Amino acid sequence: MDVSQYLEIFIDETSEHLQNLSDCIMELEKDPENMDTINEIFRAAHSLKGMAGTMGFKRMQRLTHDMENVFQEVRSEKVKVTSSMIDLLFKCLDAIEGYLDNVKASSDEGTEDNELIIKELNDFIAAEDGAAAAPAQSEPKKEEAPAQTAGGDDKKYFEFGLSESEKDKIKQAEEGGAHIYGMTIYIQKECLLKAARAFLVFKAVEEFGEILVYNPSSQDIEDEKFDCDFSIFIASDEPYEKIAEAAKSVSEIDKVVGEEVKYETLAAKQEKAEADAAAAEKSQDAPAEAAPAQEQPQAQAAKPAAKTQSSGNKKQTVAKPVTNRTVRVDIEKLDALMNQVSELIIAKNSLVSISSTDSGDFQNQSFHEQIEYLERITTNLHESVMKVRMVPIESVVAKFPRMIRDLSRKLDKKMELYMTGEDTELDRTVVDQIGDPLQHLLRNSADHGLEDNATRIAKGKPEVGSIFLNAFQEGNNVIIQVGDDGNGIDVEAVRNKAIERGVITEEQAETMSQKEIINLLFLPSFSMAKKITDISGRGVGLDVVKSNIEALGGDVEVKTELGVGTTFTVRLPLTLAIIQALMVEIRDEKYAIALGSISNIEDIPVKDIKYVEAQEVIHLRGKVIPLIRMDQVLDIEPKEEEPESLTVVIVQKGENLAGLVVDNLIGQQEIVIKSLGKYINNNKIISGATILGDGEVALILDVNVLM
Repeated sequence: MDVSQYLEIFIDETSEHLQNLSDCIMELEKDPENMDTINEIFRAAHSLKGMAGTMGFKRMQRLTHDMENVFQEVRSEKVKVTSSMIDLLFKCLDAIEGYLDNVKASSDEGTEDNELIIKELNDFIAAEDGAAAAPAQSEPKKEEAPAQTAGGDDKKYFEFGLSESEKDKIKQAEEGGAHIYGMTIYIQKECLLKAARAFLVFKAVEEFGEILVYNPSSQDIEDEKFDCDFSIFIASDEPYEKIAEAAKSVSEIDKVVGEEVKYETLAAKQEKAEADAAAAEKSQDAPAEAAPAQEQPQAQAAKPAAKTQSSGNKKQTVAKPVTNRTVRVDIEKLDALMNQVSELIIAKNSLVSISSTDSGDFQNQSFHEQIEYLERITTNLHESVMKVRMVPIESVVAKFPRMIRDLSRKLDKKMELYMTGEDTELDRTVVDQIGDPLQHLLRNSADHGLEDNATRIAKGKPEVGSIFLNAFQEGNNVIIQVGDDGNGIDVEAVRNKAIERGVITEEQAETMSQKEIINLLFLPSFSMAKKITDISGRGVGLDVVKSNIEALGGDVEVKTELGVGTTFTVRLPLTLAIIQALMVEIRDEKYAIALGSISNIEDIPVKDIKYVEAQEVIHLRGKVIPLIRMDQVLDIEPKEEEPESLTVVIVQKGENLAGLVVDNLIGQQEIVIKSLGKYINNNKIISGATILGDGEVALILDVNVLM
């Protein structure tokens, strides 16, 4: 069976299980006695093991199996949850994530066995509970016992009839010098994917030889038309023990019964079985068949349940790829979207009906009414589609508590992360790209922001430092604040560092405001770390944060107070697909400016324009605002005559304001953003384009680049 078709489902579900495990282990560290959390971790680890086994990823399966063993001991209260155990479990999660990264890159788990981690897991159980060694030793006996003590009834490879062609294949293989092994493989009764387990067994044993006979047929096995066991005859040059061990290594295999079989013995048993069957049929003697039926009452009883579960599982497997390849959407959002589409169809039918009427005046009036109705539906449909694209930022921020815990250990600082607003929704394209910038900001707070424990105590602060991440919606933007209650940014130290590195001169430094000096931290390769570590010091961080956030149409600003703490505020647009924009005209060309960036619009007399350091500015309501003449920025021919007044669009980026000089205002419009790809990649002023109702193309101006 080709399992590669399930690779995408495996990757998605493994990622979810890993995040679930990480969250639960964090909870367990805080509340070691919580049995609900322990059971949830056990279930997630068991699911991971089963999925890895189904896909044939034996290394991942082995590691998760040993993790599961640890939690089995915890569930049975033989082992207590300790800090060292939590560290070890996180090591396991990192190793599994490494396997998953390999699977994403190459569809294979790689060659890393993680023997050290597996040894630590086994040593941990042995150290915490010496009695655990006894069950571990009894397991092989449990598996070996059927092969040594089983009666003929367990050896079901003798019970089914062979066709003449199957007998010939076995005879020819034996005459060719191969060993013939009969094997019956028993799958655990609670297994949901019996067919997958069976084909994994076939894959494992075929490495040692050729399977000559299947019972049931391979097609029946694929269709799960069998109970909890199946039999095979295999021709091989290898010893039976190797083949049996390979079959046993597959997840959820209960036992393997088998032996080497000679063709003569097999033929004799076949003849006897055929004679017995004929005699039984002739005498209609039912008791002869009663014994085998009595031996597995549980298996027979479990059969309907197993099939029901299996068929249910199949339905999920079929449905999930569609969901996982897109966005997981709340069913209520889909219902709303479906309702809007239904209304659209009604409107279309109404228009078709009107077009077939004879009365001109009636047709004209009804036509306009339906057009207005259609406009309302289209607007609602846009809103519904946008809601479907929106996903909570929880998928990104859920991994941060684990990261802060690891940093706390690595930096030897006590710290706690507090998060609010994880259910705040953003466009999927924004959510996918915001993770790295937020991670940089949190690492910055942990490493640079918080003082060490002794310093905090000396300052009268709580020993445990606080890092916070708050998200909330504000108009058409989402605000994400990342901060700490640490020492804050030492502006004087930043100033001196910048002078020392030649970024600015002493003369420039004297005229710079505190905000301008802090913004130097966003320059490439600028770092305040005293030494280079794997956490910081290489100058890669805040410059990446700024460039990534601005690429998403957002901005970042910093507020800090020495001795109190620092807060980074990230402002992002709700969506990158459909926005409200102000359409403006510069000469004969139309341009769009995102409405969320616009503060207000002013008509400024030319005589009111002033100059500060050769830069045109206006004085508006107590603020000095620089003017940006868009015709010069866009390299358009200037007007022959200067008008008496200018139309100025005041735009805002954080606390900064600027006035964009345009020729005319067209009006507000909802626009669909289209990427221009690599055509104007060098021009950062243009962030995209939109197609207007008359078919004309208008370019979209990126305000963040202009300021």
